[in-house]
Amino acid sequence: MTALRFVDRLSDLVAEVEVVLSDIWGVVHNGLEAFPEACEALHRFRSRGGTVILITNAPRPADSVQRQLRKLGVADDTYDAIVSSGDLTRHFVADHPGRKMFWIGPERDSSIHRGLDPVLAPLEQADYIVCTGLFDDETESAEDYRQMMLQARERRLMLVCANPDIVVERGDRLIYCAGAIAELYRELGGEVIFYGKPHRPIYERAMELAAKRHGHAIALDRVLAIGDSVRTDLAGAHGFGIDCLFVTRGIHAEDFEGIDQFDPASVKELFGHPPRALTRELRW
Repeated sequence: MTALRFVDRLSDLVAEVEVVLSDIWGVVHNGLEAFPEACEALHRFRSRGGTVILITNAPRPADSVQRQLRKLGVADDTYDAIVSSGDLTRHFVADHPGRKMFWIGPERDSSIHRGLDPVLAPLEQADYIVCTGLFDDETESAEDYRQMMLQARERRLMLVCANPDIVVERGDRLIYCAGAIAELYRELGGEVIFYGKPHRPIYERAMELAAKRHGHAIALDRVLAIGDSVRTDLAGAHGFGIDCLFVTRGIHAEDFEGIDQFDPASVKELFGHPPRALTRELRW
């Protein structure tokens, strides 16, 4: 058997941890309501001197993410700061003034370009694409965008993906995200820039903020990532060189139902690079 194990409590893992980099959707809430025990766990970690940076693939600026968290009942004292893929995407847009942007995403993501005054254009006239999600994630999938992506590829347009997630939970359902369209475009031969997990910039920014709060750079062996996605949270943590606590109640819940132990073959199949530990839900 492998040493990979389930733990019941975050407190079992953080004796030597200074910074927690926590995912939001699937760990702190499910899109409809907050998980009170998860919020309490992060609050308790902060109360003992730790720093919590929420890192999210939300295609919106951090202040918009904070407003959503408040609506769902996540208190501000649950965390120290938020770093979003939306913020990183906004930097790209700001660095390309005057360039025509075709935007794919729902109206609720309009904060992605708030105050930047981009030149919005139809696909036929655009210089690049920003994808924050599907126009209607309740009814659509990436396949509904195949013809559009073929047209974009013919024009050799860059697609900037503001949310690398393929799916997220919404209540008890899984809905498609911008990452599903971006991966389709890449499969068709299109060029994609991904912001957010599992890519390094979001981790680098989070660690900059943590260092400011502590007054010194934080050693990576004193950092713990928390997440529920193999593709983004676990792969991102491994690529950045930090441990990960994997929450199994999220988008991979069916894969872990009834499982308490793993043989080495199963670990490799499920994770590739295994997390430090697993927990069914985050609690102190």
